[in-house]
Amino acid sequence: MSELLRAIGIVLVVEGLVFALAPRRIEQAMAMLSMLSVDARRYLGLATLAVGVTLIALVGAYAR
Repeated sequence: MSELLRAIGIVLVVEGLVFALAPRRIEQAMAMLSMLSVDARRYLGLATLAVGVTLIALVGAYAR
């Protein structure tokens, strides 16, 4: 459980840094994402999810 909370904390730190250091870029990225179709955003989300799960699995396999 503590590893999960640590991981969530790291994600929040990274997201906070992005919003603090590049707020205009975030606005531009959101504007670009809003131009994509719902299906394109869904596929982008699924691809991101797949990369994340793969990364977690690889780290888990090689960290032992």
